[in-house]
Amino acid sequence: MGGDYAVIALYIAGMIGVGWIGLRLAKTKSDYLVAGRRLGWFMYSGTMAAVVLGGASTVGGVKLGYTYGISGAWLVITIGVGILVLHAVFARRLVKLRVYTVGEMLDLRYGGRASAVSGAVMWGYTLMLTVTSTLAFASIFKVLFSIPSWAGIAIGGSIVVLYSVLGGMWSITLTDIAQFVIKTIGILFVLLPIALVSAGGFSGMAEKLDASYFEFTSIGGETILTYFLIYTFGLLIGQDIWQRVFTARTPRVATGGGIISGVYCLVYGVAGALIGTAAKVLYPDLGSAQDAFATIAERLLPTGVRGLVLAAALSALMSTSSGALIACATTTTSDLFRKVGLKSGEVLRNRVTTLVLGIVAIGIAMLVDDVVNALTIAYDILVGGLLVTIVGALFWKRGTREGAYASMVAGTVSVIAFMIIDGVAANSPIYWGLGVSLIVYIGVSLATPRTPDSILSVWTQRLHGSENPEAAEDLSASETRQELPQ
Repeated sequence: MGGDYAVIALYIAGMIGVGWIGLRLAKTKSDYLVAGRRLGWFMYSGTMAAVVLGGASTVGGVKLGYTYGISGAWLVITIGVGILVLHAVFARRLVKLRVYTVGEMLDLRYGGRASAVSGAVMWGYTLMLTVTSTLAFASIFKVLFSIPSWAGIAIGGSIVVLYSVLGGMWSITLTDIAQFVIKTIGILFVLLPIALVSAGGFSGMAEKLDASYFEFTSIGGETILTYFLIYTFGLLIGQDIWQRVFTARTPRVATGGGIISGVYCLVYGVAGALIGTAAKVLYPDLGSAQDAFATIAERLLPTGVRGLVLAAALSALMSTSSGALIACATTTTSDLFRKVGLKSGEVLRNRVTTLVLGIVAIGIAMLVDDVVNALTIAYDILVGGLLVTIVGALFWKRGTREGAYASMVAGTVSVIAFMIIDGVAANSPIYWGLGVSLIVYIGVSLATPRTPDSILSVWTQRLHGSENPEAAEDLSASETRQELPQ
């Protein structure tokens, strides 16, 4: 394992070093929260793919492949579809708005007050998303060092918190690019072909596994539909995803780079399911399916190569964890603090907030034991509480502030209630949440006065690319003249 330790040590040192570079770049609020809105095609597509393919997509995706075969790819496929739809339909509008949070967009569209509720819902979602990726560190570090789960969570989480606090979105963007390259090589070009060959190829796997492992719908039609409702819709409205959209230099960069990222996600989803299927052939009696990824990496790969693949897994976990953490901090400072009179523009306040929330996420991760269930909680709350209000803001002029407010509260309460009644893994919370949210939004909006034309006119101007002085106030002329990353 000496070679593996060396590879992992170099990787961790590199991530921390990039954090220090980000510290020099993050001089303003715009730098810290959205990388100065200056990312070009390569950096944008790489960081977008990195943020959505984290612990649930890697460790969880292999786990589903181990349990269901190729059908386990649906979780990540629906994430990829969400990225494709987001960038084909919404990205250009979002870049033109030049805001920092989903809550700011809702305030702009509905005339204020919406960000208090949306910020609270988004805060819960981004915090739980941070927890899911932080939780997955336990599996990787358990294999590397044979240490307890809590220690692995503490080590991995601390590294993420350190470089995120230092440079904010610039540190996260730079580390994401490195992580994107590492996990592409480690997962797609190393572990996948070795796992398939070791399992005897498709013919060898077919001889040893039930035919259901090679049926694309064996996970169940209702489960696939639920994945689409939760993850595809969730990717359309998540603060962690929107915040990456806001980093694009132009609307064209966001659209093109995002579509590339979406296609990459589809490939990654199938790869994870195939690795899990191969693990089922090679190690059919694992005590926990969640250990499938770490087990196949530990037992199948030679020293050094194993370290690269485990570094790839760490890359996936860290990219999503850091992205969710900065999104949670941004929601806290821009939406929640602003409502109680605290200014959100200071970089120091954003750094302190990121540090505190990172520590909280590490603590929660030590209490949760299933990465997929934790992710389900996050997306159920997000989609059930906010999807209707956000889509209504973008496409239905008759939607009102009162309708938005009531819809968010009703949807969130319904999701939480049915999680308690039917369980976290049940499909009913998202169905009830969306249904109640839609009915309340339409009913209350029609029963209340229309949004004033003065508000809608400002909204329309911004959608057509009008400059927002408040969102751009910390972009100095000298910054905009700097060389733009490609």
